[in-house]
Amino acid sequence: MRELLLGPVAEALGVVLYVAIAGAMAVAGVLTERAGLHDLGAGQTTFGLWEVAVGALLIYGALNVAYHIVLPRLRGAEPTA
Repeated sequence: MRELLLGPVAEALGVVLYVAIAGAMAVAGVLTERAGLHDLGAGQTTFGLWEVAVGALLIYGALNVAYHIVLPRLRGAEPTA
């Protein structure tokens, strides 16, 4: 009986955790992209390009977490990653 109650709760908490991870990565990526574009506009080319690249990687990672882990769990399938 206990496993019947704890199984869905644990699964829901896992989905919430991955949604929080994807959201945090997306927000950090957008903020890093914004800072990089600001630095590029201010003339700091090397640092600005580095920030833009890191921001793009964070956004890409957030999309991968959302697409390969969160969406399959919401659909009831196993994650592919």
